[in-house]
Amino acid sequence: MTDFTTPFDRPLRVAILGTGGTIEKTFDEYDGSLRNTGSVLGEVLRRLRLPSLHVDHVSVMNKDSLDMTTEDRQIILVAVREALKTADAVVVVHGTDTLSLTGDVLYHGLPDLDRPVVLTGAMRPYEFRDTDAFQNVIEALLACRLAPPGVYVAMHNQVLKFPGVTKDRRRATFVRVTW
Repeated sequence: MTDFTTPFDRPLRVAILGTGGTIEKTFDEYDGSLRNTGSVLGEVLRRLRLPSLHVDHVSVMNKDSLDMTTEDRQIILVAVREALKTADAVVVVHGTDTLSLTGDVLYHGLPDLDRPVVLTGAMRPYEFRDTDAFQNVIEALLACRLAPPGVYVAMHNQVLKFPGVTKDRRRATFVRVTW
């Protein structure tokens, strides 16, 4: 009989790095706008049952990904490197419009990665009734436990490995690019 150990046999330490994006946008009832004004990830995490997970939530920035610069992506890369010093895995919560650009930066900037780094976000803000935020955060956390080392996007019932991931705007999800 073989002794089989699963990745669920011990608590997992996950760093969740918030960068903003649609998932964290909040509605301003005075002017009717959606803006990145503060993090909602703490509230999302409090609503989940995560008994064997130790989470360290770090707010790196709070931007719409369309406003991110090359320098912002380098800040995210540095934050991921720092988180990997103590975490078993890293989740980067990111806006979907340029998530693929950041995923590529992480893929190329972490060549000797020995743990999973998972990007996720939402097509609809957390505050919306039909948000995909909970589903995507849960899927990203599960990918942290099950995926081999590498950089991924986890959203909408799929986990895709970088490089070669892009947003399919027509389908409102991510897909692998076929050359």
